[in-house]
Amino acid sequence: MTASAADKAGHNSKEVEKMDQVPAAGIPAIDDIIDNFSLLDEWDDRYRYVIELGRGMSPLPEIHRCDANKVQGCASQVWLATTPRFDGEQPVLNFCGDSDAHIVRGLVAILLSVVSGKPADQILAADPIALFERLGLREHLTPQRSNGFRSMVARIRADAQQALATRTVSVE
Repeated sequence: MTASAADKAGHNSKEVEKMDQVPAAGIPAIDDIIDNFSLLDEWDDRYRYVIELGRGMSPLPEIHRCDANKVQGCASQVWLATTPRFDGEQPVLNFCGDSDAHIVRGLVAILLSVVSGKPADQILAADPIALFERLGLREHLTPQRSNGFRSMVARIRADAQQALATRTVSVE
């Protein structure tokens, strides 16, 4: 959650600073997820694995379940909270998220394994949509789920662009 999102949600900046510094805790590295997917031949097993990934995520603190963190364009309720920090001049973004749907919570976990804890420019260079397709998720999930995943990616990219713009303003 950015400071402005915290203000809109009625939280002060000290509450935002208390966010977990490892928001993707409980989520395996993306390479491990890809390897595990390749070991599962049946789609029922892959669905169960995606759900298991979601169950393994750390719970989203209640402070982050606000309209400012809700992802628009998802059929299910999805929240993504962003915490930028600066490593020198480079903004690094940590994300935490949740959904009210088990399969979507697993998709959030996959997405966060790709982007959380990464510099903003790496987030913008990443292609989570290609990974989504490479894992076969697009063809095995409903169009609404695929569109929701795209909405999550768009939200994360917007947060990365905002962090870079903030850096540019603060450096000048």
